[in-house]
Amino acid sequence: MFLKYFPVGGGGRCMHKYVVYTDRRTYHPGFQPPLLSGRRGNHTGYKYIRNLYQLYKARMKKIKCIIMDWAGTAVDYGCFAPVAAFIEAFAEKGLVIDVVQTRKPMGLPKIQHIRELLSMPEVNEQFVARNQRAWTEEDVAELNRLFEKHLFASLENYTDPIPGVIPTLEKLRAEGLKIGSTTGYTREMMDVVLPAAQAKGYRVDYCATPNLLPSGRPAPYMIFENLTKLAIPSLDAVVKVGDTIADIKEGVNAKVWSVGVILGSNEMALTEEETKSMPVDELEARIAEVKERMLAAGASYVIRTIEELPALIDQINADR
Repeated sequence: MFLKYFPVGGGGRCMHKYVVYTDRRTYHPGFQPPLLSGRRGNHTGYKYIRNLYQLYKARMKKIKCIIMDWAGTAVDYGCFAPVAAFIEAFAEKGLVIDVVQTRKPMGLPKIQHIRELLSMPEVNEQFVARNQRAWTEEDVAELNRLFEKHLFASLENYTDPIPGVIPTLEKLRAEGLKIGSTTGYTREMMDVVLPAAQAKGYRVDYCATPNLLPSGRPAPYMIFENLTKLAIPSLDAVVKVGDTIADIKEGVNAKVWSVGVILGSNEMALTEEETKSMPVDELEARIAEVKERMLAAGASYVIRTIEELPALIDQINADR
């Protein structure tokens, strides 16, 4: 939205007209164009326009929507469900991958995750040595089939909300914010996760999945779909929250506030018990490493837990 000034007329009877436009170049709803005319200075019409324009700008800048990731951010502390399924799927094909390799592409659509794993030099060498050829998309499809088999067998068991998520998001919802979500899971996978998480108290207003869009993370399409479905008018009014580098880049590419959350994340790769029992110095060192990686990926902010999110939103709103 912007305020535009028009000098109208000539001679000694020049009028100075101010018109408020939205970003679609239309009069702001509720305004009558004849009432938007006024002389510069103390004229009542001009003051009315200026004040309402400033109020509109302030309202548009406030955060109106939180877009959450799922595994490692909202549910499944440590993001373990897909890790085990990937390792088991590759093992069926005689390929050994470790936890570190498996977690590196986390957050991408799962079929793209498989391509990334096969492209790793050590995994690619295993594949070529075992099969005497390079891998193809047929191999990707077969590994994806095996991955889905193992994932669906256990997925519902990994839908417990991460501590602090439910009260934090319900507080924000009570303040009028919409809660959207994006994921690396397909729609079929989310058909398992969504009702299981809701039965445990966690719900969102919308969930976008990558398999129904041109591409998944780090492309911004899932965020844009959330904005459309939830009727959010401005990118400036959106905070994307996630636990992977792909999450961070998704937010960056969408030009929204991109926030990384550390504890419970794929990047930390710890269970809740491991987090609680780890020596403080070691834990703080790992937290610092994860924070550095997230900031290097373009994160606007990095928080330790989701419970810090309301204060961060207040800070964003106050700073603008």
